[in-house]
Amino acid sequence: MPSFDIASKTDLQTLDNAINVARKDILSRFDFKNSKSIIDLDKKSVTISITTEDDMRLDSIIDVLRSRMLKQKLDPRIMDLSKDHFPSGTVIKKDIKVREGIDKENSKKIIKLIKDSKLKVTAQLMDDIIRVSAKKIDDLQGVIALLRQSDIEIPLQFINMK
Repeated sequence: MPSFDIASKTDLQTLDNAINVARKDILSRFDFKNSKSIIDLDKKSVTISITTEDDMRLDSIIDVLRSRMLKQKLDPRIMDLSKDHFPSGTVIKKDIKVREGIDKENSKKIIKLIKDSKLKVTAQLMDDIIRVSAKKIDDLQGVIALLRQSDIEIPLQFINMK
């Protein structure tokens, strides 16, 4: 019986490369001259830490990070920007959590979307991945097309097609 897995994983080495290139871009920009802006990746907690002087520079840094991620073929939706920045003395800090895996809320949304599509497939949650199986490969390809057109706020990869 053909099947595939739906996952949401991030390549940390590619993310680290994107952050390093973004750091170099920011250091070479004129509007960041004499700035105390720092971008750092904590690989253990998978968090991007940004420290800078004001909101305008913070927004610019996030825009540079997004563009670098796109050039490295990373989906910028991996950054969880819901948490606000906080002041720390004369600078402001923002910790951006990198999304890993499919959380319960999004997995329920994906499974409901698959079941509502009336395709003859079965979807089951296994830790942080969703396994979809069917009798025909065409139904599996229909599920992939359906999920690519949906408005799920996390990037999805379709792996282990058997």
